[in-house]
Amino acid sequence: MGAVSKHEFELLIAGCLQGDRASQQQVYERFYGKMMGLCLRYAKDADEAKDILQEGFIKVFANMSKYNNKGSFEGWIRRIVVNTAIDHFRRNKNHFVHVDDDYMDHLQEKEGYGAVEDDEGPPIETKRVLAEVQKLSPAYRTVFNLYVLEGLSHKEISDSLGISIGTSKSNLAKAKMNLKKAFHKVLNYQ
Repeated sequence: MGAVSKHEFELLIAGCLQGDRASQQQVYERFYGKMMGLCLRYAKDADEAKDILQEGFIKVFANMSKYNNKGSFEGWIRRIVVNTAIDHFRRNKNHFVHVDDDYMDHLQEKEGYGAVEDDEGPPIETKRVLAEVQKLSPAYRTVFNLYVLEGLSHKEISDSLGISIGTSKSNLAKAKMNLKKAFHKVLNYQ
């Protein structure tokens, strides 16, 4: 889809506000690719990502009147989709592994799980990185995405997901450890 002028964009939003299906379809098509990529980072597979995306766009269109033309419309949609992914995770919260702060501190000191190494190596395809992130448990994957890709603090993650800060730290450390192991295997077989 080509570039849309500000006026055309405002008309699209107005059409969506009136429930015009053609306008909704254009908005959906314009942002589908980026938002699907976002959903894939949070989902275990493409089917789950499509479910999250569909639910996210339903919320976008239901809440279109709340968009105030301040900031980027894409950013507004992105926030709704990320929140939808978080909601999806909350509904399946039984996947979380709860760990207290003392245990996490002990792990970091004893095993070095919290450390991040900067290894140079051959490049790994984005598709492969996404596949490995999708293999993480829902708890590890969600915390990893929120911390590394969305830039949330452990406090913010704790508040968003209704978990302790220690659980957030533990899940991030374990996600990094699992990804490090996976990529170590990938790099050794190339």
